[in-house]
Amino acid sequence: MGLSDNLKGVILAVASSAFIGSSFILKKKGLKRGGASGIRAGVGGYTYLLEPLWWAGMITMIMGEIANFVAYIYAPAVLVTPLGALSIIVSACLAHFLLNERIQKMGIVGCVSCIVGSVVIVIHAPQEHTPSSVQDIWTLATQPAFLVYVVATLSAVLALVLHFEPHYGQTNILVYLGICSLMGSLTVVSIKAIGIAIKLTLDGMSQIAYPQTWFFLTVAVICVITQLIYLNKALDTFNATLVSPVYYVMFTTFTIIASVIMFKDWSGQNAGSIASEICGLITVLSGTIILHVTREQEPPPPPVGTCRTHHPPLLAGERNHDMVHQWRLLKESRGRTFNHSPPSR
Repeated sequence: MGLSDNLKGVILAVASSAFIGSSFILKKKGLKRGGASGIRAGVGGYTYLLEPLWWAGMITMIMGEIANFVAYIYAPAVLVTPLGALSIIVSACLAHFLLNERIQKMGIVGCVSCIVGSVVIVIHAPQEHTPSSVQDIWTLATQPAFLVYVVATLSAVLALVLHFEPHYGQTNILVYLGICSLMGSLTVVSIKAIGIAIKLTLDGMSQIAYPQTWFFLTVAVICVITQLIYLNKALDTFNATLVSPVYYVMFTTFTIIASVIMFKDWSGQNAGSIASEICGLITVLSGTIILHVTREQEPPPPPVGTCRTHHPPLLAGERNHDMVHQWRLLKESRGRTFNHSPPSR
């Protein structure tokens, strides 16, 4: 007896999380090295492209995304996307040891919550319903409810890019990650459509001739490039263990909304299963929030052109000794002044 489609999707999603969680750390180290030798990515620099560690993280992320891509072919987004919580656990553990970004005791509780919530979602996840052609997917993509979602998403992205990024991009993590997450939800539905087209083609029903296939491919490429640009900015500006969970929460939420609207993942499920999935999702999101609030905050990077040298403050004893020494020098200088007779005229 072979593996079910949902189980194949789960295995691929877990492997994807391991690769993606590792890629955050590799890219973060590459971005740090690139920023130390040139202009930081957060302010428009591209010196990180010369760093091997950044490329190692990029390759690792691509491997994770490929595994994730295949997972979406076999399982619904409601099942695959929440399993990305495992990437948070991987990145938090690696950051603790490799980047000295400490994980607190409550952070362990957050990790456990992510795992428990993921298990609940896996148990109650719906079975995948594969469309018979890319034209069927196009019909789902052009239904009024999903078109409203697409228009709202693109409007929000334009507002974030044109208005909020210039004013709040360097201080508010939600700006960069909001762009990544909104575009990511469109990436997922497009990639799922491409994956289904590839699967149908391999099964003997070619979908290459349909213009809808190439439209979904174009949308996916544009969205992925946009995600990478703003994810790099977020990683260079904010703590890696802060970026990962916040990005996951936002990306998961928007992706599930988009998938439920377009692919009708919950159609045919009873209220109990849907409620269990929502509870599992809330548990996972709660775990990521716990990880977020218990992590050490990374100090904001210095403005461009400022010196990075840091002088540690004097300890209390050193301050007292320094004040006594200065007082003695002042007394000696005054004594020398008073003891000298005024010059003769």
